[in-house]
Amino acid sequence: MIRMVGIRKKGNDPLGLTIQVNENGNLVIARIIEGGMIEKQSLLHVGDVILEVNGIPVKSPEELQSEILKCKDSVNLKVGQGSPTSETHAALVAANGYKNGTMKRSTCFMRALFEYDPQEDTLLPCREIGLAFERGDILQVVDQRDPNWWQARRVGGDGTTGLIPSIELEERRKAYVPPEADFVHKISICGARISKKKKKIIYKSKSNGDFDKADLLLYEEVTRMPPFKRKTLCFIGAQGVGKRTLKNRLINSDPDKFGGVMPHTSRPPRVLEENGQTYWFVDRSTMEEDIRNNKFLEYGEHNGHLYGTHLDSIRDVIKQGKMCILDCSPLALKILHNSSEFLPYVIFIAAPGMEQLKTLYDASNIGRSTNSLRYSSRNLSSRNLSFDRQASIRYSSRRARTLESLASLYEEEDLRRSLEESASMQRTYDKYIDRVIVNNDFDVSFRQIIEALDALTTEHQWVPVNWIY
Repeated sequence: MIRMVGIRKKGNDPLGLTIQVNENGNLVIARIIEGGMIEKQSLLHVGDVILEVNGIPVKSPEELQSEILKCKDSVNLKVGQGSPTSETHAALVAANGYKNGTMKRSTCFMRALFEYDPQEDTLLPCREIGLAFERGDILQVVDQRDPNWWQARRVGGDGTTGLIPSIELEERRKAYVPPEADFVHKISICGARISKKKKKIIYKSKSNGDFDKADLLLYEEVTRMPPFKRKTLCFIGAQGVGKRTLKNRLINSDPDKFGGVMPHTSRPPRVLEENGQTYWFVDRSTMEEDIRNNKFLEYGEHNGHLYGTHLDSIRDVIKQGKMCILDCSPLALKILHNSSEFLPYVIFIAAPGMEQLKTLYDASNIGRSTNSLRYSSRNLSSRNLSFDRQASIRYSSRRARTLESLASLYEEEDLRRSLEESASMQRTYDKYIDRVIVNNDFDVSFRQIIEALDALTTEHQWVPVNWIY
């Protein structure tokens, strides 16, 4: 059946459809973009064959695009009905959810965990209808029937719907699937063919630890919740950025509202140490058993003794009606984030510039015990200043200058290492971070933390769906 269809057009705006060339050489509508001109006017359907544009026959996607660009206010199409048995992308997807030419919608919200620029995507069926987004953007996915390309719009954006890569497609791309194993092919500038054969090679892990290392962070399904208080507050950051100072200051500012946890250890108590004052002392076998039963948020060994943060200690603080303040390893964030019990708010304390970081180091004396050469050289240089200057001024001055130069060299190396560690940590654990604070000044950073916590009680929040459902 042949019919004529008139489409209203706005300038150079895309019509909101993609085209595929089927096995008979016909131009078949592969998908219709939700919210686009074609979808709004409901005159074309997935699977329709476009034969002519304004009376001119078109045989390729390039010819179709060229003729449509010549049109200003309207486009007249000669359309034929596609074969229902055709193994085109349109037929395969239509059989999986299309009704009357319109996709069944399965709306959800996703937080993007990577950046996407459609202009740089060589697999995108039609770059003009790709949707660009930044890391952290909330995307409303309105259609995910296509296994490779979802239709979505940015929350807070202009409402435009476009194509974004699906999790399956992006996993294959980021996992470097060999060309011979990748069965997603680009047919033309406005069409994509899906083979019935699929070979998905993503992970070859022998343990959960290996799996975590290969974990691809692409999208996270979220939901919007009214204001509520989180149960835990986690500070993470590189060594020496001041997160422990901020943690202690926050707890001391309002002990009725904030609480910290006391670590467990297998170390025997020292003289005058009492259980529950600085540590909970337990025997090693008990602690090892709890570790095997996943009862610790994090743990480690030092000088032959185990130390760790027990999950029950966190629960005890929460039961008191307080927000539990944690200064934990970023590796522990996955446990907290994937649980509906602890509802963490994660603040990354980022390293400031070199000079500000040096001030933080000097203020908190961080690294004194781990860099004895630096500090012993300072002490030696100080003693040299008390030497008889008349007897050895030339020798002592040269030695003092040498030792001070060594101290400065080691200090700069420490600071540079902290800056690199901070940047790497932020990139690696960005998925879990709610707020980034650059600690240029303790007073300013403390006020920013208080403001962030106050906002949780007044503003809606996007949180992982597993916290709710």
